[in-house]
Parts: sequence; structure tokens; C-alpha cells
Amino acid sequence: MSDPSASNLPASRLDRASLERVLARAAELQGTSGDTVEEFTEEQLLDLGREVGLSPQNLRQALAEERTRSVAPEDEHGIGASVFGPSRVRAARTVSGTPADVLASIDGWMQRQELLIVKRHHADRIVWEPRRDFVVGVKRALRVGGRDYALSRAFEVSATVIAVDDSRVHVGLDADFRSHRAQSARQAMGSSLVGAAATASLIIMGVATVVAAAPVVIAPVLGIAGARALQSRIVTRAQLSLEQLLDRLERGEFDRRSTDSLLGAIVAAATAIPPRRL
Repeated sequence: MSDPSASNLPASRLDRASLERVLARAAELQGTSGDTVEEFTEEQLLDLGREVGLSPQNLRQALAEERTRSVAPEDEHGIGASVFGPSRVRAARTVSGTPADVLASIDGWMQRQELLIVKRHHADRIVWEPRRDFVVGVKRALRVGGRDYALSRAFEVSATVIAVDDSRVHVGLDADFRSHRAQSARQAMGSSLVGAAATASLIIMGVATVVAAAPVVIAPVLGIAGARALQSRIVTRAQLSLEQLLDRLERGEFDRRSTDSLLGAIVAAATAIPPRRL
């Protein structure tokens, strides 16, 4: 039996924007009404998409993007973010390849080119942290190879790779600089203490109050401005580094013959040596 209320509805069509608003609103109403929220498999979502005219290819890409987004941190709020700037950067793109191959290429790049070490390794996700040994510290300080090692100050860096179809994957890269921002906050607080100490000394020396108060006002402002500028420069360079890595993946520059690999570098160095004449 058909729903009697359905006969009273006008036979109108919905454009794409209206459809998205209706689906979003229906989900919102179901969440607030206390109804049981069901979980859907990927095939069920694909079937639902076909019913409303969405292509499976676009749905699979949207699902892959959602899975990489779900492990990304929420937008930052609070005093630290407003005063010293963001502590996290993110880059994402769909590239050609399989999850295993693309994740292996990213891992090789992070360890060799950014001097990071694996912290955790999952099937579709790897988390790295900076190496702390002496030799690596010297390389970073001297910028060996002309690199600035933009991710070396991160608390951790992660990559999530989700298959879109048989030949494409969606890659999400995240870098967390919370430890560096905390260090910047401590340095700004230190400059405030120095300014307060200078003001106290000037007052004891009998300097006019207006003049003596200058250090306690100026020092924190300069400290915060400097810390914010440094944090901005670091996250900007990190964002560029992540985007450049995605560029290389998109162009397919990672393969078994790449000189980014250790074996490739050895082979390239050996072939560059001229033969000795007997």
C-alpha cells in the first residue's frame, strides 16, 4: 500500500544543490530525533548514490577523501592558535598508483629526504617523527644537499593512503608542529619576564614611571610578534614541502629506477665514475 500522504506531494524535481541540502537536513533531523543511526557499507552507499544519479567513480573518490579527512585534526581553536598561529598543516590529492606502492614511496621520501623515522605503521597509514641522532643534526644544521628539511621541527608527520579504484589512490599528508608552537610560547613568556625585570630595575633606579614601564610593555609585544612570524614561516615551508611531495607523486617520479632510493643513488654514483685506462 502506498503512503497516503505521498499523493498530496507535488511531482517536482530537485536540482543538485537542493538535493544536497535535503539530505544534509534529513541526516540532521534523524540525529536530533533519537532515531537509531545506521552504518552503511560502501556498496550500500554506492547503491544509494546510483538512485540519486551520482556516479560510482565520484562516490568512491568522495569516500576516500572522507576516510583521509577522518584522521585529520579538527580546525584549531584557542589562545595558542589565535596568538601564535596554526600548528598543523595538511595537503591532499588523488594520484595514480596502488596504496602499497604509494605509501612505500612516501615512506622512502620521508626517511631519506626529510630525515624522519617511523613512529607507527598501519596498513594504510604511517606516522613519522624527527630523528634525533648526532649525524642527522649535523645534516640539518649544514643543510646537506641544499635542503632546509622543512618537516624536521614537526612533532609528527603522517600519511594516509586510501584506494579510489584499481589505479588511483587518495593521499592525505599531515604535519603537526604543536611542540614548536609550545616552545615559541615559552620563549615569548621569557621575553615578558625579561621586560618585567628591566622595568623593576628602572623603577628601583628612580627612572620616571612612564619610561620605566616601556620594557614590560614592549618586550612581550616583540616576543609574541617574533614567535608568530617564526611559526608562520615554519608551517608555510612545511605546507610547501607536502605539496611538492604530492607533485612528485602526481607526476609519477617515484619508481624502481628513481635516484631517490639508496640503491639508485649508489648506481648513479658508480656510473658517473669514468673508467680507468690501463
